[in-house]
Amino acid sequence: MSVVHPGGEQKISVNTTGVLWVTAGTALFTVVFASGKFAGDTASALQILFLRYIGGFTTLTTIAFLSGKGLKFYTSAKPARHFYRAIFGAFGGVCAIHAAANMPIVDATAIGLLEAIFTILLGVILLGERISPPHWVAILVSCAGAAVMMASKGAFQTMNAGYLWPAAFALLGAVLIACESIMIKILAVSEKPMTVLLYVNAFGMLLLSIPALLTWKSLEVTDNLPFLLLGPLAITAQYFVIKGFRLADVSVLGPVSYTWIVFAALLGFFLFDEIPDSGTIIGAVIIVIGGIKLALLKPGESKRT
Repeated sequence: MSVVHPGGEQKISVNTTGVLWVTAGTALFTVVFASGKFAGDTASALQILFLRYIGGFTTLTTIAFLSGKGLKFYTSAKPARHFYRAIFGAFGGVCAIHAAANMPIVDATAIGLLEAIFTILLGVILLGERISPPHWVAILVSCAGAAVMMASKGAFQTMNAGYLWPAAFALLGAVLIACESIMIKILAVSEKPMTVLLYVNAFGMLLLSIPALLTWKSLEVTDNLPFLLLGPLAITAQYFVIKGFRLADVSVLGPVSYTWIVFAALLGFFLFDEIPDSGTIIGAVIIVIGGIKLALLKPGESKRT
């Protein structure tokens, strides 16, 4: 679908605009998840995410009051569900940040992309969805890609703890974020997007406050301010993604999230001198192929029991 000016000039298509919005959001999220690498020894993953939640909640509260509605307008009748979602999101985020800080960013990102597979499997267990044969093929392809990538680093041959330990965090993060995705699906039925964002940031601050204080490193304002700014950055990224999904179909935008691995590779290469080896590249490509296949499957190919 394209929009045409009265004079005949063709404007950019709606689908293309949606793709651009989601791509921009994905690029911003790449920076958020790579924050542990930027921090170095100045902040723990728990500290980083705690400060991000503070920045996010402050931003959202400001928006709520400037809109004239206040926080009461966004009160939920089901706070427990938001709390469960915050548990999965907070600790999934901590795992992802920790992994990216302790292994090549592109590797952590490739493992994180397996979240799509775990979301589908959880959909079967919790939401009564069926996995069709095309789904199984795509899942097995992505799993094979992860195995190739990790095997290339000796994860299965020598049990290289220097690689296997952060890789385990990346995998756990993917599982937890998949659990969060299921909770978001449940909440999206009855809650306003702003309500979901406010609750996750508020509960995230509460959940991580003590763990963050126990692992706190630097007290310098200049060291901590950038992580506070991750809050509005993450919210901006979420806004971009939502904007894109309002313009274009999921079948068009689903594969766009896999640009995450491209941005991660570029970030690692230009800022941290990380050059992906052949095993990482091959494994990542296989994961992306499986993920794109999952994203392009038509809704009719997945049935509920």
